[in-house]
Amino acid sequence: MPQVQRQNIFVVGLDDSNLPMLEAVPDAGSYRFHRLLTVGELQEGEVSVPALMDRARAVLDAHDGSIDAIVGYWDFPVSTLVPMLGKEYGVRTTSLESVVKCEHKYWSRLEQQKVIDEYPQFGRVDLEADDPKPPEGVNFPMWLKPALAYSSELAYGVSDMDEFRAAVAKIRAGISRVGRPFDSVLGLLDLPPEMQDVGGQVCLAEEAMTGIQVAVEGYVHGGRATVYGVLDSINYPASPCFLRHQYPSSLPAPVIRKLHEVSERTMEQIGMDEATFSIEYFYDPKTQDISLLEINPRHSQSHAELFDYVDGAPNHHRMISLALGRDPELTGGKGPYAVAAKWYYRWFGDGKVHEVPTPERIAAIEREIPGVRIDVVPEEGQKLSTVSGQDSYSYEVAHIFTGGDDEEDLRGKFDRCVAALGLTFDETEPGSRGTKTK
Repeated sequence: MPQVQRQNIFVVGLDDSNLPMLEAVPDAGSYRFHRLLTVGELQEGEVSVPALMDRARAVLDAHDGSIDAIVGYWDFPVSTLVPMLGKEYGVRTTSLESVVKCEHKYWSRLEQQKVIDEYPQFGRVDLEADDPKPPEGVNFPMWLKPALAYSSELAYGVSDMDEFRAAVAKIRAGISRVGRPFDSVLGLLDLPPEMQDVGGQVCLAEEAMTGIQVAVEGYVHGGRATVYGVLDSINYPASPCFLRHQYPSSLPAPVIRKLHEVSERTMEQIGMDEATFSIEYFYDPKTQDISLLEINPRHSQSHAELFDYVDGAPNHHRMISLALGRDPELTGGKGPYAVAAKWYYRWFGDGKVHEVPTPERIAAIEREIPGVRIDVVPEEGQKLSTVSGQDSYSYEVAHIFTGGDDEEDLRGKFDRCVAALGLTFDETEPGSRGTKTK
């Protein structure tokens, strides 16, 4: 019997953590996954989009065989490299403009204004002013953030002018790392009048939203947006940092329906097509209102295990199906668990991490506790402040994925994993990000 020709799928930023999940999608045996640039090349230091494009072209041009899809599940620059490379190599992706409309937080708000009311008061902060002020109509407490950033990097919650000025100083100092290369991408687009001279190194101020955080995942196929999953995002007590994402959401059915409607209307306005997306919201139980926080022009690789545990296939399935021109629909509820969660084990002070378990020990823990997977973030002896891609308030030391019968089962498995890992840390240094907490 002749051997079936496997389709070649190039994954920009393919990492070891996601490879098993990619290989768990339906029909994975008919795919061959290729790494196109490393995560280190893509996210460390100041990014050069032209240099990354050249490196990617070199890999693709040297490939002996078909190029059937180019995909990615990371933020900028991966999200923009995918449509740029897709256009050059004739594979299916959404447009570069639709990606930038999502990732540029100010442009995204302008698009949202056209079709929905579920967003906070917002405006631009003039970083070049001698004494920058909050935008007119935007009140404290508020968040300051660059138009583009990784993992909430350089995003600060502020409650008065002193905190506002301190946050502006930090953003001024760090905004060029991602903002400058983002300018080069904006230069490739025919920008509308409202985006002329805005650029990529702009700071946005938004009134703080309150309530329960929720994540929506979906895709656009044939111009029609579809939401396939809603997850609860639960923070550490008295902290803006995620403790866990939990799937499926426990919110009331009318709220879920509203999240579907607002998400689908927004993504169709933005013009995304043949691609996945994820959107973060706040839901206020007192008022029953939802408010859109931000749009990501890709699905969340953080949720791959959760969908696999509950629905029987990682969300990477939709990304691959769309890239190959197939219907991404998947009947849910076929996984081994009723609920699943991704937990963020964090440390809220700087210091070095010690007693990091070996891969063999981690594998043993995963065997001992059914329905868990563990990724330790820092290396043995690494100072937490040197770990890339951290938010402004904490350090991620491990990601723990759990599947279970209910929330109590999930929490029990998380606690067992933390205890089994046995990570230790040097004393928190003065001027750290706060108190130590689990």
